[in-house]
Formats: sequence, structure tokens, C-alpha cells
Amino acid sequence: MDVKTGFFYVFAILLLLSAFRVITARNPVHAVLFLVLAFFQASGIWILLKAEFLAISLVLVYVGAVMVLFLFVVMMLDINVDSLRRGFWKHFPLAAIVGALIALEMASVLLGGFRLSEEPKAVQAANQAAMNAGIEISNSKELGKLLYTQYLYPLEIAAVILLVAIIAAIALTLRQRKDSKYQSVDWQVRVKAKDRMEIVKMQATQAPAEPALAVEVPAEKKA
Repeated sequence: MDVKTGFFYVFAILLLLSAFRVITARNPVHAVLFLVLAFFQASGIWILLKAEFLAISLVLVYVGAVMVLFLFVVMMLDINVDSLRRGFWKHFPLAAIVGALIALEMASVLLGGFRLSEEPKAVQAANQAAMNAGIEISNSKELGKLLYTQYLYPLEIAAVILLVAIIAAIALTLRQRKDSKYQSVDWQVRVKAKDRMEIVKMQATQAPAEPALAVEVPAEKKA
């Protein structure tokens, strides 16, 4: 086993452990931090696969922006974990059935083995020929061509989904400040006279309150 294979097993084991802790951690903040660790391990595996652009993008975009946003949202919402765990065993049978189906589907795919085709060899041969001819091949350039030509519509759909998620996160964390004063035109239009002034009926004259009776203090106590 060479060094590259050893790094792959290390990254894969840490990735599986961190992913398992994401779904088993009781503290939501800890779950987000384990997810960040999982992203780092995935970026390490992509570097081993010579996909440097994807690895750097995963660290900068997801770990540096998206996961930090998720962490702030989780901290601002102050989620009550005890209330979320209510009714867990009630929905456990359905969740177990869905999990078993997903596990069987993944097993049916993985048990067939990874069938290697001639395409990786052809790509490797083309890269070697280009290097021999002195032509530089950029992974980022080729990836950009694929994203904005063949996968343009899926990229736009993913961008819209991320935009909706950002707006939803901002809406969930938005709080009305009590110390700020503002006017609501809608509330002013809908206001009624009875809401502005309250008429209270009371007598024109009232009897004066009776004075409090003075308590006589014995002479012995005065001395």
C-alpha cells in the first residue's frame, strides 16, 4: 500500500466518522462542526483525485460561507432539542423502513462492483499526449466549459435553491427591535376611533376620603 492509498483510507475513515456524528450529535452546533470536518475530509479525497478546483471550492464556498451561515442560524434560533425529540419513537418505524430501503438501494449498487470502463484510460492517454505536445490542460477551464454548456440548467436550478435557502435563513433569524421607532401606514389606515380613545363614566363629585384615625401612644412608651 502506497502513501496515496494510506491517505485515502485516513480521509475516508474520518469522513465516515464525522458524518455519523452529524446525525447522532445532540447539540446542533456540534453537528454543524462535525459537518465542517466532513467537508474537509471530502476536499482531501478530491485533492487525491487531482480535482484541486473542486477541493478548494468545497473549502471556500461550503466551509467558509455556507456552513458559517448555518452555524450562525443555529446559534440564533436557540433550538430546543428536547422539544424536537418528542415523538421520536412514534415516527421511528417509518424512518427505519425508509432507512432500510435506502441501505438496500446502496447495497444493490455497490455489490455489483465498480465496473471500470475504457474511458479513464482514454482520458489518461489524451492527457499524456497533450503533455507530450506541450499543451497545458486546466481542470478549472474544462470544468467551467461543462458547467456553463452541458450542465447550465442544473447549475441555475441549484443557484435558485441556494438563493431561496439564504432568504429563508434570513427570514427565520430576523427579529423586530424593540428600541426602534417606526410608523406603520397599514396600521394607521385600519385603526378605529374606539381603539384611540376610551370613554370612562364616573361621578362628577366624590366624597372625600376619611382621615386615618390617630393611634394614642401611652405616656410610658413616650418616656
